[in-house]
Amino acid sequence: MELMLKNVSKKYESEGKEIPAVEDINLKLTRRESIALVGPSGCGKTTIIRMIAGLEKPSAGEIFFHGRPLTGPDPKIMMVFQSFALLPWKTVHENIELSLLDLPPGKRRELVDKYVDLIGLQGFARNYPRDLSGGMKQRVGVARALCREPDILILDEAFASLDSLTSRNLQSEILRYYQNKKMKPDVLLLITHSVPEAVYIADRVIVMSQRPGHIKADLRIDLDKPKDMRARKFQDYVDEITSLIT
Repeated sequence: MELMLKNVSKKYESEGKEIPAVEDINLKLTRRESIALVGPSGCGKTTIIRMIAGLEKPSAGEIFFHGRPLTGPDPKIMMVFQSFALLPWKTVHENIELSLLDLPPGKRRELVDKYVDLIGLQGFARNYPRDLSGGMKQRVGVARALCREPDILILDEAFASLDSLTSRNLQSEILRYYQNKKMKPDVLLLITHSVPEAVYIADRVIVMSQRPGHIKADLRIDLDKPKDMRARKFQDYVDEITSLIT
Protein backbone atom coordinates (compact mmCIF):
# COMPACT_ATOMS: atom_id res chain seq x y z
CA MET A 1 0.00 0.00 0.00
CA GLU A 2 1.32 3.44 -0.87
CA LEU A 3 -0.25 6.85 -0.51
CA MET A 4 1.79 10.02 -1.02
CA LEU A 5 0.86 13.69 -0.72
CA LYS A 6 3.46 15.81 -2.48
CA ASN A 7 3.54 19.59 -1.84
CA VAL A 8 -0.25 19.63 -1.46
CA SER A 9 -2.02 22.94 -0.81
CA LYS A 10 -5.69 23.85 -0.82
CA LYS A 11 -7.33 27.26 -1.08
CA TYR A 12 -11.00 28.21 -0.98
CA GLU A 13 -12.67 31.29 -2.37
CA SER A 14 -14.93 33.49 -0.24
CA GLU A 15 -16.32 36.85 -1.33
CA GLY A 16 -13.73 37.09 -4.06
CA LYS A 17 -10.81 36.33 -1.75
CA GLU A 18 -8.62 33.24 -1.60
CA ILE A 19 -8.45 31.62 1.84
CA PRO A 20 -5.64 29.10 2.32
CA ALA A 21 -6.72 25.97 4.22
CA VAL A 22 -3.53 23.88 4.08
CA GLU A 23 -0.10 24.59 2.63
CA ASP A 24 2.76 22.39 1.42
CA ILE A 25 1.62 19.07 2.90
CA ASN A 26 4.10 16.24 2.34
CA LEU A 27 3.03 12.88 3.73
CA LYS A 28 3.88 9.32 2.78
CA LEU A 29 2.17 6.14 3.95
CA THR A 30 3.83 2.92 2.84
CA ARG A 31 3.29 0.44 5.64
CA ARG A 32 0.49 -1.17 7.60
CA GLU A 33 -0.18 1.32 10.38
CA SER A 34 -2.86 3.38 12.07
CA ILE A 35 -2.43 7.14 11.82
CA ALA A 36 -4.17 9.99 13.63
CA LEU A 37 -4.36 13.54 12.32
CA VAL A 38 -4.81 16.12 15.10
CA GLY A 39 -4.60 19.88 15.42
CA PRO A 40 -6.51 23.01 16.40
CA SER A 41 -9.97 23.66 14.98
CA GLY A 42 -9.83 24.99 11.44
CA CYS A 43 -6.32 23.68 10.75
CA GLY A 44 -7.38 21.74 7.66
CA LYS A 45 -7.65 18.16 8.95
CA THR A 46 -10.96 17.57 7.21
CA THR A 47 -9.68 19.23 4.04
CA ILE A 48 -6.77 16.78 3.92
CA ILE A 49 -8.89 13.68 4.36
CA ARG A 50 -11.46 14.90 1.83
CA MET A 51 -8.64 15.25 -0.70
CA ILE A 52 -7.33 11.78 0.17
CA ALA A 53 -10.86 10.42 -0.26
CA GLY A 54 -11.02 12.06 -3.68
CA LEU A 55 -13.92 14.34 -2.68
CA GLU A 56 -11.89 17.51 -3.30
CA LYS A 57 -8.90 18.31 -5.48
CA PRO A 58 -5.73 20.08 -4.32
CA SER A 59 -5.18 23.66 -5.48
CA ALA A 60 -1.50 22.78 -5.85
CA GLY A 61 0.59 19.64 -5.54
CA GLU A 62 -0.41 16.04 -6.20
CA ILE A 63 -1.72 12.98 -4.39
CA PHE A 64 -0.53 9.55 -5.53
CA PHE A 65 -2.20 6.25 -4.65
CA HIS A 66 -0.39 3.05 -5.63
CA GLY A 67 1.93 5.20 -7.76
CA ARG A 68 -0.85 6.82 -9.81
CA PRO A 69 -2.29 10.32 -9.47
CA LEU A 70 -5.49 10.30 -7.40
CA THR A 71 -8.02 12.28 -9.41
CA GLY A 72 -11.30 11.30 -7.73
CA PRO A 73 -12.90 8.80 -5.32
CA ASP A 74 -11.29 5.36 -5.27
CA PRO A 75 -13.17 2.26 -4.02
CA LYS A 76 -10.04 1.22 -2.14
CA ILE A 77 -10.29 4.34 0.05
CA MET A 78 -13.42 4.37 2.23
CA MET A 79 -14.64 6.81 4.88
CA VAL A 80 -16.79 6.58 8.02
CA PHE A 81 -18.36 9.91 8.97
CA GLN A 82 -19.35 11.40 12.34
CA SER A 83 -22.98 11.53 11.19
CA PHE A 84 -24.24 8.01 10.66
CA ALA A 85 -25.44 8.80 7.09
CA LEU A 86 -27.94 5.93 7.03
CA LEU A 87 -31.05 5.90 4.86
CA PRO A 88 -33.95 5.52 7.33
CA TRP A 89 -36.17 3.65 4.87
CA LYS A 90 -33.57 0.94 4.27
CA THR A 91 -32.65 -1.96 6.57
CA VAL A 92 -29.21 -2.54 8.05
CA HIS A 93 -28.48 -5.04 5.27
CA GLU A 94 -29.64 -2.61 2.57
CA ASN A 95 -27.66 0.32 4.03
CA ILE A 96 -24.47 -1.73 4.03
CA GLU A 97 -25.18 -3.04 0.53
CA LEU A 98 -25.21 0.54 -0.84
CA SER A 99 -21.42 0.46 -1.14
CA LEU A 100 -21.53 -2.73 -3.23
CA LEU A 101 -24.03 -1.90 -5.96
CA ASP A 102 -21.41 -2.46 -8.68
CA LEU A 103 -21.15 -6.15 -7.70
CA PRO A 104 -23.46 -9.07 -8.61
CA PRO A 105 -26.31 -9.69 -6.10
CA GLY A 106 -24.84 -12.96 -4.84
CA LYS A 107 -21.46 -11.39 -4.08
CA ARG A 108 -23.17 -8.42 -2.40
CA ARG A 109 -25.14 -10.71 -0.12
CA GLU A 110 -22.03 -12.73 0.77
CA LEU A 111 -20.01 -9.64 1.72
CA VAL A 112 -22.83 -8.00 3.69
CA ASP A 113 -23.46 -11.19 5.69
CA LYS A 114 -19.73 -11.50 6.42
CA TYR A 115 -19.33 -7.96 7.74
CA VAL A 116 -22.64 -7.93 9.64
CA ASP A 117 -21.15 -10.77 11.68
CA LEU A 118 -17.63 -9.31 11.94
CA ILE A 119 -18.78 -5.92 13.21
CA GLY A 120 -21.23 -7.33 15.78
CA LEU A 121 -24.59 -6.75 14.09
CA GLN A 122 -25.80 -10.35 14.16
CA GLY A 123 -29.58 -10.52 14.34
CA PHE A 124 -30.09 -6.91 13.21
CA ALA A 125 -29.71 -7.20 9.43
CA ARG A 126 -33.46 -6.72 8.87
CA ASN A 127 -33.85 -3.87 11.36
CA TYR A 128 -34.21 -0.22 10.36
CA PRO A 129 -32.03 2.62 11.72
CA ARG A 130 -34.86 3.78 14.02
CA ASP A 131 -34.48 0.48 15.93
CA LEU A 132 -30.75 0.97 16.59
CA SER A 133 -28.71 2.74 19.25
CA GLY A 134 -26.11 5.33 18.24
CA GLY A 135 -23.31 2.80 18.63
CA MET A 136 -25.09 0.27 16.45
CA LYS A 137 -25.79 2.88 13.78
CA GLN A 138 -22.08 3.65 13.65
CA ARG A 139 -21.33 -0.06 13.37
CA VAL A 140 -23.48 -0.08 10.24
CA GLY A 141 -21.36 2.78 8.85
CA VAL A 142 -18.16 0.90 9.68
CA ALA A 143 -19.47 -2.33 8.09
CA ARG A 144 -20.53 -0.40 4.97
CA ALA A 145 -16.96 0.89 4.57
CA LEU A 146 -15.21 -2.37 5.49
CA CYS A 147 -17.20 -4.55 3.10
CA ARG A 148 -15.38 -2.86 0.21
CA GLU A 149 -12.23 -4.33 1.78
CA PRO A 150 -10.39 -1.03 1.28
CA ASP A 151 -6.67 -0.40 1.50
CA ILE A 152 -7.35 2.77 3.53
CA LEU A 153 -10.18 3.30 6.02
CA ILE A 154 -10.73 6.93 7.07
CA LEU A 155 -12.50 7.59 10.37
CA ASP A 156 -13.66 11.22 10.30
CA GLU A 157 -14.55 12.02 13.93
CA ALA A 158 -16.35 8.68 13.75
CA PHE A 159 -16.69 8.34 17.54
CA ALA A 160 -17.48 11.96 18.42
CA SER A 161 -21.27 11.55 18.57
CA LEU A 162 -21.12 8.49 20.84
CA ASP A 163 -21.02 8.37 24.64
CA SER A 164 -17.60 7.64 26.12
CA LEU A 165 -18.23 3.96 26.96
CA THR A 166 -19.77 3.14 23.57
CA SER A 167 -16.98 5.05 21.85
CA ARG A 168 -14.22 3.18 23.69
CA ASN A 169 -15.84 -0.22 23.06
CA LEU A 170 -16.18 0.46 19.33
CA GLN A 171 -12.61 1.77 19.11
CA SER A 172 -11.31 -1.39 20.80
CA GLU A 173 -13.30 -3.64 18.48
CA ILE A 174 -12.08 -1.83 15.36
CA LEU A 175 -8.50 -2.11 16.62
CA ARG A 176 -8.88 -5.84 17.29
CA TYR A 177 -10.26 -6.29 13.79
CA TYR A 178 -7.55 -4.11 12.24
CA GLN A 179 -4.74 -5.90 14.05
CA ASN A 180 -5.68 -9.12 12.26
CA LYS A 181 -3.10 -8.69 9.53
CA LYS A 182 -4.96 -11.04 7.18
CA MET A 183 -7.80 -8.50 6.91
CA LYS A 184 -8.12 -5.17 5.14
CA PRO A 185 -7.60 -2.23 5.55
CA ASP A 186 -3.83 -1.73 5.49
CA VAL A 187 -4.13 1.79 6.92
CA LEU A 188 -6.48 3.32 9.48
CA LEU A 189 -6.53 7.12 9.12
CA LEU A 190 -8.22 8.81 12.06
CA ILE A 191 -9.28 12.45 12.33
CA THR A 192 -10.06 13.45 15.91
CA HIS A 193 -10.15 16.37 18.35
CA SER A 194 -9.38 13.96 21.21
CA VAL A 195 -5.65 13.56 21.89
CA PRO A 196 -6.13 10.50 24.18
CA GLU A 197 -8.19 8.86 21.40
CA ALA A 198 -5.41 9.58 18.90
CA VAL A 199 -2.74 8.05 21.15
CA TYR A 200 -4.95 5.04 21.93
CA ILE A 201 -5.68 4.17 18.30
CA ALA A 202 -2.66 5.39 16.35
CA ASP A 203 0.82 4.02 15.73
CA ARG A 204 1.69 7.47 14.42
CA VAL A 205 0.24 10.90 15.20
CA ILE A 206 0.48 13.79 12.72
CA VAL A 207 0.14 17.18 14.43
CA MET A 208 -1.12 20.11 12.34
CA SER A 209 -0.41 23.80 12.87
CA GLN A 210 -2.93 26.65 12.95
CA ARG A 211 -4.47 27.61 9.58
CA PRO A 212 -3.15 27.56 6.99
CA GLY A 213 -2.33 24.08 8.21
CA HIS A 214 1.00 22.42 7.71
CA ILE A 215 2.55 19.39 9.40
CA LYS A 216 4.09 20.53 12.66
CA ALA A 217 5.17 17.11 13.99
CA ASP A 218 5.07 13.45 13.00
CA LEU A 219 5.32 11.30 16.13
CA ARG A 220 5.57 7.52 16.33
CA ILE A 221 3.71 6.13 19.36
CA ASP A 222 5.95 3.52 20.96
CA LEU A 223 3.61 1.74 23.40
CA ASP A 224 2.90 -1.92 24.09
CA LYS A 225 -0.46 -3.21 22.83
CA PRO A 226 -3.13 -3.27 24.03
CA LYS A 227 -2.41 0.26 25.20
CA ASP A 228 -2.99 1.15 28.84
CA MET A 229 -4.50 4.65 29.02
CA ARG A 230 -3.52 4.87 32.70
CA ALA A 231 0.17 4.29 32.05
CA ARG A 232 2.60 7.15 32.65
CA LYS A 233 4.13 6.84 29.18
CA PHE A 234 0.66 7.04 27.57
CA GLN A 235 -0.02 10.27 29.44
CA ASP A 236 3.40 11.61 28.46
CA TYR A 237 2.44 11.25 24.79
CA VAL A 238 -0.91 12.97 25.46
CA ASP A 239 0.87 15.86 27.21
CA GLU A 240 3.48 16.23 24.46
CA ILE A 241 0.89 16.29 21.65
CA THR A 242 -1.41 18.63 23.58
CA SER A 243 1.46 21.07 24.09
CA LEU A 244 2.26 20.97 20.36
CA ILE A 245 -1.38 21.80 19.51
CA THR A 246 -1.80 24.57 22.07
